[in-house]
Amino acid sequence: MGQLFAYIAHNDGVLDDTALELVAAAKAIDAGAAVTALVIGSGVDAVATEAAASYAEVWKIDGDAFAYPNAEVIRKALVNMLPADAMLLLPHDTFGIDLSPGLSIKLDSSFVSDVVSVDGMDGTTLKLVRQEFGGMASTHVATDVANGVVLNIRPGTFQPDESKAAGGSVVDKSGDVGDIAANRTYIETVIPEAGDVDITKSEILVSVGRGIEDQDNLEIVDELAEAMGADVACSRPIVDAKWMEKSRQVGTSGVTVKPKVYLACGISGSFQHVGGIKGSPFMVAINKNPKAPIFQVADVGIVEDILDFLPELTEKISE
Repeated sequence: MGQLFAYIAHNDGVLDDTALELVAAAKAIDAGAAVTALVIGSGVDAVATEAAASYAEVWKIDGDAFAYPNAEVIRKALVNMLPADAMLLLPHDTFGIDLSPGLSIKLDSSFVSDVVSVDGMDGTTLKLVRQEFGGMASTHVATDVANGVVLNIRPGTFQPDESKAAGGSVVDKSGDVGDIAANRTYIETVIPEAGDVDITKSEILVSVGRGIEDQDNLEIVDELAEAMGADVACSRPIVDAKWMEKSRQVGTSGVTVKPKVYLACGISGSFQHVGGIKGSPFMVAINKNPKAPIFQVADVGIVEDILDFLPELTEKISE
């Protein structure tokens, strides 16, 4: 088996929650392996030092060319640096989806996306569980990792390893990136205007999805949120229907939230939505489809129609 690597996502000098989740995913592959973290960016000394608490070794790649996570640039750098049989773990987020397929081709290695579980190793065969059809089906996959593998790990599916007992070292690999000339150029980041409520700071969220069926039915969600002392959020279909503003959308194409309690009402639970929920909140999922993917990450699952269940829940809470 090749050396294990984990790509560390970070923003404004802060490690993403997935940094500790990838530690757990790597241990599920090989409990005794020394995992190397890849910290790439501009001015990432503090991030690399923090990552070293959880990883045996940290490869720091620092330079102006990496100030923005340009997948084309980073792909070229990784191809020039990684060993031929490297096993690389990345978050299955917007950036990971952009980077990984082409990277696996350049490395001539296997690629598995949206991994939610590891079933173990058998020789050079790695057994995994991934999701397909928007999370409606789980697929057991066996892939040969003799020539390496690129794995996109779904955020939130592995419990973060917060032991921080590695005491790893930081190795500056900035001079080893080679030719990273790219055709894609970063122009700017456009941040949507803030709404009337900043759900990124909410401790309790009642989030609603397609199961609400009609805009007029949002009233029952508002009533529940008021009874709970919560703020209201939503999944992408609600924003696409123009029933709520973009600033209320949770997910990889919306905003990232870190509440203490997250109530998912009529939300299927695609990885795009779950990827926007950080910090391992206590999650309650209510959905009339017992096979909805949201139940795989929820602490409590309730198979009911939200149109019937939410008013009763509001009444009980109000009592």
